[in-house]
Amino acid sequence: MPPKSTLEAHAVILAGGRGTRFWPRSRTRTPKQLLNIVGSRTMLQQTVERLLPEFPSKRIWVVTNQEQAAAVGRQLPRLASSHILTEPVGRNTAAAIGLAAAHLAHRGRDALMAVLPADHYIAQAARYRRIVRAALQMAARGPNLVVLGIPPTHPETGYGYIERELQVARFGNMPVYAVKRFTEKPPLATARKYVASGRYYWNAGMFFWRVSTFLDYLKRFLPATHRALMRLAEDIGTPRYGRTLRRIYPKLTSISVDYAIMEPATRPRGARNVYVLPAGVGWSDIGSWAAVYELQARKAGENVTAGSCLAFDAVANYVWAPKKFAALVGVSDLVVVETDDALLICPRDRTQDVGKVVKWLEQRKLQQLL
Repeated sequence: MPPKSTLEAHAVILAGGRGTRFWPRSRTRTPKQLLNIVGSRTMLQQTVERLLPEFPSKRIWVVTNQEQAAAVGRQLPRLASSHILTEPVGRNTAAAIGLAAAHLAHRGRDALMAVLPADHYIAQAARYRRIVRAALQMAARGPNLVVLGIPPTHPETGYGYIERELQVARFGNMPVYAVKRFTEKPPLATARKYVASGRYYWNAGMFFWRVSTFLDYLKRFLPATHRALMRLAEDIGTPRYGRTLRRIYPKLTSISVDYAIMEPATRPRGARNVYVLPAGVGWSDIGSWAAVYELQARKAGENVTAGSCLAFDAVANYVWAPKKFAALVGVSDLVVVETDDALLICPRDRTQDVGKVVKWLEQRKLQQLL
């Protein structure tokens, strides 16, 4: 492995999502990442704990929104308030990462960025940290965009895919491949071909680059957003910052970093500097209540429950009702989630549709349930 980079490495955690598929537990002020979906600690707390051996608190940043900023601060008391960056409105991941890059660039020296979701599950934390170290080393080598690729376990149609080309480097036993292209959420037949080829990975949204590299690509592909954020950077640390943020941020292009930068970066003329490291680390984006069941069930057909529960001829159910005694009689493959003001009951194979409940509530302006 090459010598350790002299550039400081900072972790930027994206924690502004709503987690609508985890209604009724997930609400506007307490979304998925701020809940203990798996384990006793919240997803955000688990993410930070996983990173602390590599990134001290002073080099961890969280990008969130106004509704969730106070809760983020309470859950991460070791984090300086200046490292909790609050978006006045959501503008997708390119703007959120750009906001963090502007703050890091304001410090006056280049640095490395690890951009990571707040709400993913990783079973093999030590191996994950080794891969993160390798990704940062690759990012430090030059104007590189580096992404972690999850080896697919089945032909999933809900994820984006990364197609690799030739191996270009190796860090210990961890290969690095050039990226040929990114593709979004393929149909099932195409996903099956991807998995069978062995050349594709799931895109889990974990990116690594120099601050200067990201800003150069942002200037190239989203010049208006780059200009606005560089103007904002001039006011960081001054009384004008909040006013400038509220003025410019709503005008930024709302687009994901995948569409804005990663995909176009694989298509320019000449050399491409986009790389992928395979990351078999027991990853899950925990995208639904069904995914929670699959993570927690220790054997086929087990009922997974929170609180007291009695089951007669009942199998493969997930029940969250920690304040009540639950009795299951003759039912199977159900998800039941109870809160003080709402109750969700649905088949496990329909949990992806829970977000439709939230849309229905929004249309009827039932804010007390959101």
